[in-house]
Amino acid sequence: MSTNVLKHSYTVPCATAFRQAVEALATQRKVNVGDLARSILLVVPTATIAEFPDPGEPAPSDRETVVLKSGPAEGRPWRRKPRLQVRMPPGYAIPFIRRALGLALAMDRGDISVSVADGRQAPAPEPKAEKKIEDSTRLVEINEELERLRAIVSVLAFEPLPDGVRSRGDALHILGFPPSSYPDSRTLKAKFRMLATIHHPDSRYGNHQRMSQLNQAMEFLRSRDN
Repeated sequence: MSTNVLKHSYTVPCATAFRQAVEALATQRKVNVGDLARSILLVVPTATIAEFPDPGEPAPSDRETVVLKSGPAEGRPWRRKPRLQVRMPPGYAIPFIRRALGLALAMDRGDISVSVADGRQAPAPEPKAEKKIEDSTRLVEINEELERLRAIVSVLAFEPLPDGVRSRGDALHILGFPPSSYPDSRTLKAKFRMLATIHHPDSRYGNHQRMSQLNQAMEFLRSRDN
C-alpha cells in the first residue's frame, strides 16, 4: 500500500560555496537536495542535527545575479541571496535544514561518521504513547497553521494589472484599498510593508510582478500627494 507524503518547497538562503558543495554531492549521489536532507533525518538524531553548527546565511557581499522573467522589469538583472530549493515535509525551520545539509557534507568528507546499531542488539524502547500523541498533535497544528497562512496569502495575492499602475484607482487596488478611499501616509506605509513582506521575491511566496506593482502603486500615490 502506498502513502502520499505532503511535501513543501523550502527556499534555503546559504553561501554560494555551500550551495555548490551541496549540489555537487547530490549530483554525485544521483539524488536531489531534498533527498540528502531527508537521509540525514533518517539516520541522525534530531538533537544531534540541532547541535551541529548552522552554516549560516550568505555574507552581504555574497549575491547572485538573475534575470527577471516577468513584470515591468522583465529582462533586467537582479541581485539576490544564493539559495537552495529543498522539497521536504512541512514543519522544518530553515536553519535546521541547513544544519542537516552541512552534516551531509561533513559525513561525505569523512569529518563525521554514523554508526548503525547491530541488528542482533536489543531494539531501542518505543517512545511513550503520550509522546507519540504529542508529536502527532503538533504535526496537525503545524499543517493547520500552514493552511491558514496559505489562505491569508491567497486573499492578499492581488492579480497584477496587465498594463501596470496607470491611475489612483489602480494604485489603491494594488494596495488593497477601495477606489474612493483616501488613506493617510502612515496607513499606506503600513499596508505596503505588510504586502511587501509577502510578495518580495526573497520570501517563500514572493512574486516579481506583484512586488514591482506594489512599488509602482506607492510611487504613484506619493507623487500625487506631493
